Amino acid sequence: MPLTRRAALKGVLATTIGAVTGATVYGGGYERHEIGVTETTLRVRELRDAWDGIRIAFLSDIHHSSIVPADDVARAVALANAQKPDMVVLGGDYITSFDKSFVEPVAELLAPLQARLGVYAILGNHDDDRLMPAALKRRGMEVLRDACRPVWLRGDALELAGIEFWTREPARIKEILRDARAPVLLLAHDPRRLIEAAALDVPAVLSGHTHGGQIVIPGLGALAARKYPVAAGNGRMGQTEIFVSRGIGTVYVPVRLNCPPEVAVVTLKSAKRHPV
Repeated sequence: MPLTRRAALKGVLATTIGAVTGATVYGGGYERHEIGVTETTLRVRELRDAWDGIRIAFLSDIHHSSIVPADDVARAVALANAQKPDMVVLGGDYITSFDKSFVEPVAELLAPLQARLGVYAILGNHDDDRLMPAALKRRGMEVLRDACRPVWLRGDALELAGIEFWTREPARIKEILRDARAPVLLLAHDPRRLIEAAALDVPAVLSGHTHGGQIVIPGLGALAARKYPVAAGNGRMGQTEIFVSRGIGTVYVPVRLNCPPEVAVVTLKSAKRHPV
């Protein structure tokens, strides 16, 4: 019997629906829980000798909620500690949509994080500005809110500057960095702050927020992250380098596709000692 156009279309439609269904089941039931470790480097101009080779465990976008279970957060923390990092940085969005019922639980899950140079945190756009930072501080984490502070190592300093999600005016960021006397590592939840960082000649940035797009379609890419200068991984604008984490949790839909969650281990490298 000859294959009619209608029958062919039905076959294509059934195959497409099956593929989409399979991908959704995989992305929702498996990939979003498969947290891996990503090792990368971040080149920092004028990085002091003591800091060359320092390893930072970077965890972002945890989104502990009804769709991001405690087991996932605990697994990410265990993976980070297993890398024995020199420093831990948390990139914001610990909860989703200001859901205060998860503030204390997620802070408690993050409490075991440890590193010899400390654990530092910024807030994301899903975090409330009172309960979340207080919960993190009670567990020994330093929360940087439009603040810059030096971290010393063998007599050399690195300035950690943490800015709020809504802080985006170059003049305001310049004011925060005004007293910096060492190379600056800017902690900015939103990678669009790369634009301001490059304009202010900031050497390096750590960001999250994008989830890497969360759903990456072959041939089309990360549709949800197209508005960002860097959706995931390493990037550069002018003389400023950035690393953007894919994050750990999910938001809005409990699915990741071609975009697995990650704990990033970022090794700082002197741009002078390790040129491109």
